Amino acid sequence: MLPQILTPIPGPRSLALAARLRRHESRNVTYLADDFPVFWQRAEGVNVWDADGNRFLDLTSAFGVSGLGHTDAAVRTALVAQSGELLHAMGDVHPTALKAGLCARLSALTFERWGAGDAKTVLSSSGSDAVETALKTALLRTGKAGVIAFAGGYHGLGLGALSAIGLPFFREPFRAQLKDFATLLPYPHCYRCPFGRESGERLGEGTFPACLADCLMDLRGQIEATLREKEIGCILVEPIQGRGGCVVPPREFLPMLREICDTHGILLIADEIYTGFNRTGALFACEHSGVVPDLICLGKALTGGFPLSACVGHADVMDAAWPAGTGEAIHTSTFLGHPVGCAMALANIGELRAKKLVQRSARLGEMLLKELSKVQGPKSKVVCRARGVGLMAGIELLNEDSSPATELSLRVIKKLLHRGLILLPEGEHANVISFTPPLTISEAQLRRAAAALRKALDEE
Repeated sequence: MLPQILTPIPGPRSLALAARLRRHESRNVTYLADDFPVFWQRAEGVNVWDADGNRFLDLTSAFGVSGLGHTDAAVRTALVAQSGELLHAMGDVHPTALKAGLCARLSALTFERWGAGDAKTVLSSSGSDAVETALKTALLRTGKAGVIAFAGGYHGLGLGALSAIGLPFFREPFRAQLKDFATLLPYPHCYRCPFGRESGERLGEGTFPACLADCLMDLRGQIEATLREKEIGCILVEPIQGRGGCVVPPREFLPMLREICDTHGILLIADEIYTGFNRTGALFACEHSGVVPDLICLGKALTGGFPLSACVGHADVMDAAWPAGTGEAIHTSTFLGHPVGCAMALANIGELRAKKLVQRSARLGEMLLKELSKVQGPKSKVVCRARGVGLMAGIELLNEDSSPATELSLRVIKKLLHRGLILLPEGEHANVISFTPPLTISEAQLRRAAAALRKALDEE
């Protein structure tokens, strides 16, 4: 059974809270409408309860954060224990043992585990912070400020990260304040070809249209031309695009970027803020291609609910970039290595491994993709294209003329919210309904959610 809605959505308390928020929060932060949003009150596992007592099935993991499910017992215990002992330290002056422990753990999970030696980490508070740390590292290491990034990429909204974002909606209002150091190139998108070829359906798991080799050759040519024309220090890439619409590139893509970076002596930065920690059926999405980046950016599911992120780099790269400290750091923050966040991250990482959620994500992801492929029901008036890896999946809605079915996507998401399902739109046109549920979700819950989506589309 799907969650039962007890009161109208939004209920009276949610409506009252929306009115209060509308009065006191700046516009253009929280989207407020007569039928949206609900206000969360509490959450446990895959379920969320709103301020009016309604229960929902969360198919977002709250932006991909709650990989273990909401309010995991081990993570909650770590939070409570640490907050009772020490709430704040002086992370870059007088740190805690937890900071040292987490940096060592991240080294073991990444470069040591990949057989590449030790790693060094800069901790921060948000995904945008981690990306900007990586961009600074690339500049210090190579002496070159230029960055190659990709259309559709999302790297956070700080001014540095925003300069490299591939979604115009976020970048254009602030262009006057942005430094023009990033070159945006096409991301391999076989569902909506950026190279002018006919977009094709994937032919099967791991198989792409026959024109793929030509597209990658075109992209390689554009990268090489950019490197000849500009001083480029790094390539910044999401191994699988999240906010861009759950775009899964061919496995040859990352190895090509790795080869180019090695040839030209520049850094490869993997933004795994969204894809990291078992989301795609691998601990990190770059592992699907067997590629070791120079720097990897982590966040979201790192702690299960505390604002903490990390830029982890090969020790040789980090040491060559950052000078030895003289008592004042040139890159730091007040909450660097926050003890509560570090305690939660260590507990969260331990639980992810103990519960073997990487295998579960891969298995359930295969099943979910099959279920989403059935959403194209006989009554559907749109074209539905399912894609994804692990428990990072999406279904793109297109009109008969192949234009994005944005309004339909948003209507369906609201309709499903009223039926107890929390979903999000992704993609430049918000026409991709994404599924990034907690990795602890059951097979039955996923099947029922896919069936509910099909029913909602058939009703349109």
